[in-house]
Amino acid sequence: MLLDVLDSQLVLVDYQSRLMPALHEGPQALANALRLAQTAELLHVPVWGTEQNPEKLGANAPELRALCRKTMPKMHFSAVADGLLDCLRPPVRPAGGNARSLPKHLQKPATAPAPERGTIVIGGCEAHVCLLQTALELIEQEMDVWVVTDACASRTERNRDAAFDRLAGAGAELVTTEMVVFEWLRTAEHTSFRQAQSLIK
Repeated sequence: MLLDVLDSQLVLVDYQSRLMPALHEGPQALANALRLAQTAELLHVPVWGTEQNPEKLGANAPELRALCRKTMPKMHFSAVADGLLDCLRPPVRPAGGNARSLPKHLQKPATAPAPERGTIVIGGCEAHVCLLQTALELIEQEMDVWVVTDACASRTERNRDAAFDRLAGAGAELVTTEMVVFEWLRTAEHTSFRQAQSLIK
């Protein structure tokens, strides 16, 4: 199964100024997150960011923040607990028709529609805490989660790799930045191929 650009959303978790210097391979993870966000913008994939306790850990890198539709502050380690699903899923639509003219037992209840873009491509920091908990809760919400391993970082390599093992066991797909970019493009004849290719060279 390949990633479908029309079904994808990108979530970038906590690439924050006071956190990044302490992370193993943090600069590479941030650089890959930026490549993903730039490619997403090019291909009209929605991009969402999160920041853990930004008053203490600072904001996300400004160049990354600028590419997000919204950057959501959070105190829970999982962004789902602080409302990420409100960004990822379309709003509940009220029941159609003239509901006032029907008895209550005949009215259709308003229900949340299926996500318009149910594939979540996600990267972030720290991989074994905020990224892990967010991804696991998205899987619980029956979303397809693709973790971009080279856009993730933790303070130690062991913690990062343990997160990947657990996520794979929970059903997440583990991918790399280049895998995402080329699966979104699918062909060298894509009108954005040269621009996207230049981002990863």
